[in-house]
Amino acid sequence: MKELRIQPDILTYNSAMELFGRYGMQDEAWALVDDMKALGIMPDIETYKFLLQSVRFAPHKDTWSVLKMMEAAGIEHTEGTYALVIQRYLDDSNFEMVFKLLVEMEGRGLSPQLKTAEGVITLAARRRMPRLALELAENFEASSVRRLDTHVWVACLLSSSECLYVEGVLHLWPKVTNELKALPDEGCAVEVLHTAGRHGLPELAMDVLRVLKAIGVDLREHHFAPIIEAFSRANRIKEALGAFTMIRRNNIEPSPDIERPIFEAIRVNTDAIDAAWDALEALHSEGETIDIAAVNVVTQASVALGDLKRAFGTYQMCGDLQVKPTLETYHLLLSACIAARHRELGDRLTAEMKEAGIKPDARTYERLIVLCLTGETYEDAFFYLEEMKGENLHPPQSVYEAIIQRCVLEKDERYALAVKEMEEFGYKVSPALEKVISGQT
Repeated sequence: MKELRIQPDILTYNSAMELFGRYGMQDEAWALVDDMKALGIMPDIETYKFLLQSVRFAPHKDTWSVLKMMEAAGIEHTEGTYALVIQRYLDDSNFEMVFKLLVEMEGRGLSPQLKTAEGVITLAARRRMPRLALELAENFEASSVRRLDTHVWVACLLSSSECLYVEGVLHLWPKVTNELKALPDEGCAVEVLHTAGRHGLPELAMDVLRVLKAIGVDLREHHFAPIIEAFSRANRIKEALGAFTMIRRNNIEPSPDIERPIFEAIRVNTDAIDAAWDALEALHSEGETIDIAAVNVVTQASVALGDLKRAFGTYQMCGDLQVKPTLETYHLLLSACIAARHRELGDRLTAEMKEAGIKPDARTYERLIVLCLTGETYEDAFFYLEEMKGENLHPPQSVYEAIIQRCVLEKDERYALAVKEMEEFGYKVSPALEKVISGQT
C-alpha cells in the first residue's frame, strides 16, 4: 500500500511563519522561506509580513534584506509592510527615516495604519516638532474615517506648550478639554499656563486654572504667576492687580517675583502708573478687596521712575483702600527717599512704621543707614548700625563700605574703625574700596 504524503501549501507555511514572526524567531523564519523556495512555493505578501515581524529585533540590514527580496519577487509594499518597517524606526526614535518612509507611502497612494500614524505623530511631538505633529494629525483625520486616540492629541498639546507654539496651543487646548472631554495632567496644564502667560492670553490661563482645580491640584504661586503675566501682557492691569486677592484666597502669600510682570508693564511712564492707580480705586469701589501686593507693585513702579510724589501718594492711599502697609512697602519708600536724598521723609516713614508695630529687619536698617549717609550730617548712620547689631542682625558688607566711603570723603578717622569692624565680621576690603581709602588718606 502506497504511503500518503501531504504536500504543504502556502497557507501551511504562512501559519508557521506567523508563529515565528510573533516571537521574533528570525533564524527559523529564514529557514522556512528557504524551504518554501526549495519546494517551489513562492512566498507571498503575508509571508514577507511575518518575515519582517521576525527580524524586528535583528540589525536593520536584515529588514532591508527582506525588502530587497520583496522587490526582486515583484511584490509591492502594502500599508501593513510599511507599518512593520516604520515601527522599526519608531522604536529607535529615528524620525528622519520614519518621515522618509511616510512620504514614500504617500507617493505610492498608501495611507498609514492608525497605529502607525499615532506612533509617527507622537514621535514628532516628543522630538519637539509641534507644528509638524499637528499637521500630521490633522491630515490623517481629514483623509481617514479613523480617529486618533486622545493621548496623541494630548502629546501634541504638550509639545506645542513646551515649545511655546501658541497657534498649536490655542487649537489643541479646546480640542482636548472640550471636544475630547479629556483632562490633561498637571505637567501639561502648567506648560499651557506658561504659553498663556508668555503670549498674553488671560482667558486661556483662567481656563487652565479651572482644569487644575478639576483634577484636584493643590494650587501654588507658580500656578498663578502665568495668570498675572497674561493679564499684564494683555495690558489688563486692573485684572492683574485684582488677581492678588484671588491668590490670597487660596492661602498663598504672594512673593515679589510674582509682581514682576505688572511692574514691567506699568513702569514705562507716569500715565501707566496713574492708570494702575485708577485701577486700584476702581476695584475698591466695586467692592473688591485690595491686596497690599497690588499697592506695593504700583509703589515700586513709581520708585523705579524716580517719582517720589507718586510713590508716596500710593502709600497714602492705603487707608482709603482699607489695606495695611507691610515691611516691603516701607522698604520701597525708603529706597525712594535714598534716591531723592530726602532724609526728613525717611524719618517720617520710620516713625510711622514703628507706630504700625512693624519690626525692622536687616534690609530696613541697611536703607536707614544709607539714607543717613546721604544727608549733610550722618551721625545717625552709626546709631542705626549699633541698633542693628543690638537686634542681633548681621550688617551686610555694603553697609560698611558705604560708611567707610563717606568717612573717607569727610576725612573722618572713624573710617578705620569701620574697616576693622568689617573685617571682624569676615568681610574683605575690596580693591575698589582700598583704592578709595588710599586715595583719600
